[in-house]
Amino acid sequence: MKKALVIALVVACAQGAFAQGTVNFVNNVTGVFKSLIYDINPADPLHQQKGQSATDVPSGSTVYGGSTLAGTGFTVQLWWADGSTTDASSLQLATAATSTFRTGNAAGIWTGTTAVLPGEPGGAGTHVTAEVRVWDNQGGTVLDWATASTRQGVKFGSSGLFGIDNIGGGTATTPNMVNLQSFSLMQVPEPSTIALALAGGFGLLFIRRRNK
Repeated sequence: MKKALVIALVVACAQGAFAQGTVNFVNNVTGVFKSLIYDINPADPLHQQKGQSATDVPSGSTVYGGSTLAGTGFTVQLWWADGSTTDASSLQLATAATSTFRTGNAAGIWTGTTAVLPGEPGGAGTHVTAEVRVWDNQGGTVLDWATASTRQGVKFGSSGLFGIDNIGGGTATTPNMVNLQSFSLMQVPEPSTIALALAGGFGLLFIRRRNK
């Protein structure tokens, strides 16, 4: 009896140690949901736009100023944490959850993967907090989110935190990220660009005063 109990405990611990939860890392499932990702708004590059547009599923009222992202020049990743959290810095990068965007009529949609959440058992009642993060990899020279989100001149953006319920794993069905909503990128200008803009502004002010 004791031996059987010990074996059961060992098996349970092993299953927990090697648990591999799964999530469909996609932003478009026909007839289910579609949340496109957009480039910066040229009229307001310092701020992100968020929310569903008229072409999304479900549709919304957000009107994006930028075009939908396309091609391998933009990197997209899924970050996650077990349970519920409001601390984005506590999230970790999921395994097999880095991709790039499609082109043509599929612009705004990234090439889907099955993301793996190591240590997450999955199954009914499980819940994780997730965030999608996207950036311009500048020809493959910006390799990670930490660099993209802090380097001036790089376009980047994130979905904000959202929940995913009933994580896949074992016999559990892998869920879609139906709580994800569309968002755009933003861009912090490089110092030289800021200086040029200030110089231009002072120049116009000088001309205006001289002409008075």
